[in-house]
Amino acid sequence: MSESRRSFLKGTTKKAIAVTFAASTGPFIITARAAEPERKLDFALVGLGSLATNQIAPGLQKTKYCRLAGLVSGTPEKRKKWAAQYNVPEKNIYTYETFDQIKDNPDIDVVYVVLPNAMHGEYTIRAAKAGKHVLCEKPMEISAQKCQEMVDACKKANRLLAIGYRCQFVPYHLEMMRISREKQFGPLKLIEASFGFKIGDPSQWRLKQALAGGGALMDVGIYALQGSRYTSGEEPIEVTAFETKTDPVKFKEVDESIQWHLKFPNGVMANCSTTYNSNGLNRLFAGFDTGWAQLDPAYSYDGLQGKTSKGPMNFPQVDHFATEMDDFAQCIMQNKKSKVSGEEGVRDLKILGAIYESIRNGSKTIKLA
Repeated sequence: MSESRRSFLKGTTKKAIAVTFAASTGPFIITARAAEPERKLDFALVGLGSLATNQIAPGLQKTKYCRLAGLVSGTPEKRKKWAAQYNVPEKNIYTYETFDQIKDNPDIDVVYVVLPNAMHGEYTIRAAKAGKHVLCEKPMEISAQKCQEMVDACKKANRLLAIGYRCQFVPYHLEMMRISREKQFGPLKLIEASFGFKIGDPSQWRLKQALAGGGALMDVGIYALQGSRYTSGEEPIEVTAFETKTDPVKFKEVDESIQWHLKFPNGVMANCSTTYNSNGLNRLFAGFDTGWAQLDPAYSYDGLQGKTSKGPMNFPQVDHFATEMDDFAQCIMQNKKSKVSGEEGVRDLKILGAIYESIRNGSKTIKLA
């Protein structure tokens, strides 16, 4: 992650709380160790880049049901530094070449894949074949087909798969869902969602199509898509998208700025935007018949703020990563499917694919199945 991206997303975390969700039961295998009351599940991080270093590993230290127990990295210096910092035994440390040996390690329950987007599928499938549950960072992969292969592999191995949609575990976003579902201000009428920032280093992997699968839309636009979907409570039926590129050199391989419009079955429209070339887009707004609700900033790692037409929202700031990991650990221990399952990731990638298709076809409106 570039320094500009990390600084843009970072705020100040004050306090963590646990949030419990109901989910459908799935045929997942629970080991005897995982079923022990109040025990922590052991996580191995695959990829020790900026997100793992600055957010996920610190978040693990704040969890109730998780523990950092394994590392996977291709850099010897990182493996040595992390092992010393987090007291990870040598037997739980792997390279990408030795990763498959994790199948013989009963001390690892969960693999958290924190790699470039186009590598998510490979390591999720390898982890499932090794008998490990998988938490995978968003976007799930670079195509819906790859996402489905991940879902199928985890189902075949009877292992649970969840995607790192952290905002679905944050009180402010849960409040947006509640207001909409309970029609506190009457029926929902419209949604506006936007997220973007000015990206830094032009040589980073996020600007390489082969690794990222796309630019701003895949990286941060997916938050606006998610926000639209879970605020509406429905799945969109059509999308129309437009692309703008002011720096064709830096953004030669990937998208710079995209706007798209989603139409939902009840007639609600969501107007969404994302960019890699400007700071300031960080909002989720819902307009209702007799009022409104808004988050701004909406998607940062912390420091979120919300208000409605009746006044400010007042919720504690939580560590997004600690909360999502604790929820996943509880899903495993209680033998239930995660609310941010692999199927959720497949749905998003289908819509992202339709957005790109609309752009390729001159902003043609694309019908969604």
